[in-house]
Amino acid sequence: MALPVLKPASTTNTNVLSSTGTVGSVAATLPFGIYASSTDFLSGAADQVAYTYKKLGGDILDIELTEGNVYSAYEEAVLEYSYIVNVHQSKNSLSSFLGHTTASFDQDGQIKSGDSLSGSNIELRYPKFDYGYVRRFADKTVTEVGLGGTTEIFSGSLTTVSSKADYDLQSIISSSAGNDTTKPYYGKVGDRRIIIRRMYYKTPAAMWRFYGYYGGFSAVGNLRTYGQYADDSTFDIVPVWQNKLQSIAYEDALNTRVSHWSYEIKDNKVRIHPTPNNNSPEKFWFNFTVESVPWSLSGSAGKSVTGINNMNTLPFQNIAYGSINSIGKQWIRRFALALAKEMLGQVRGKFATVPIPGESVTLNAADLLGQAKAEQDALREELKTTFDELTYSKLAEADGTISDVVEKVMADIPAGIYVG
Repeated sequence: MALPVLKPASTTNTNVLSSTGTVGSVAATLPFGIYASSTDFLSGAADQVAYTYKKLGGDILDIELTEGNVYSAYEEAVLEYSYIVNVHQSKNSLSSFLGHTTASFDQDGQIKSGDSLSGSNIELRYPKFDYGYVRRFADKTVTEVGLGGTTEIFSGSLTTVSSKADYDLQSIISSSAGNDTTKPYYGKVGDRRIIIRRMYYKTPAAMWRFYGYYGGFSAVGNLRTYGQYADDSTFDIVPVWQNKLQSIAYEDALNTRVSHWSYEIKDNKVRIHPTPNNNSPEKFWFNFTVESVPWSLSGSAGKSVTGINNMNTLPFQNIAYGSINSIGKQWIRRFALALAKEMLGQVRGKFATVPIPGESVTLNAADLLGQAKAEQDALREELKTTFDELTYSKLAEADGTISDVVEKVMADIPAGIYVG
């Protein structure tokens, strides 16, 4: 029996990658279209077709890809490059940006039109060094030691009751905060815990004369007589700062030695010693703060609540294609080729073999997919490793090393000796 003569309708693949791309057809095939308005990107994507065609042997064997597949791979490669660069830049600058103004972004990660930072390309700027988080950490530290900070410190008081030694400050403040609208802490306590910073009481001021008849300008009496009488006849010439220190020391002595009352605080409950009576001070005063969540700040510090808090809110958008130099563009070409190879492997993997008369052809899908994954991982690692060596801290270390080496070399150069 004679074999039939096959007459296929077509002897070529339906979709075969052409040898060159077309600039005018790029924009319509991009999945995101982030760079569709960049003529340089459109040209680069079109050129990628010829590069892919040659690298995958399109002039020897058909490549079952379309131009649109290559264009989308090129766009993904540019976005991947932008991602890695922005992550690197965030490592360099996040601490200096914390708490500062952020932006709002659209579905492509671009800063929305009309935003105050729109078009500023902040992702490409060299940041001005700022202590950032260190300053905010120090802010809480200085509050704890009583030297300033941005935490609001309130003042309150309790009225003593004869024969009662124990008072619940948390209850007193919570009641006052919810009922008295004149209090600066009205509505700010609720079920939050208060922290007592200081407690004190006032007695009638002691009558004393520290600076003498002449007002104490560069003169002060003998401290041995203070508390008994003012020595207006004998003076020592001293600098003004010493007057101030002596005055502070004397005030502290009055507060410490004249006081007859003490207290202890446990769980915001205060016990006064000795038990108050009709002769005790009518009021005891205290300073306190209200515990709050870390991101709920008040006053001028509140602006950092909605500012940059981590890498996610840095106002970094996709890097403009025109700002990527030759180093970056070559990485993009290589990565886009690996992506195209992955897509080709996926296409050929749909059919393990292709039957032909009397034989079958085995496709290389597994090899293409393995190579594509390895190449993509290697390219990412190459770029990340390079950037890790180029962080600002690493550059500073390198400059320091160069400076040390230069000093050593200069030390070995003999000093010139003039011979007359």
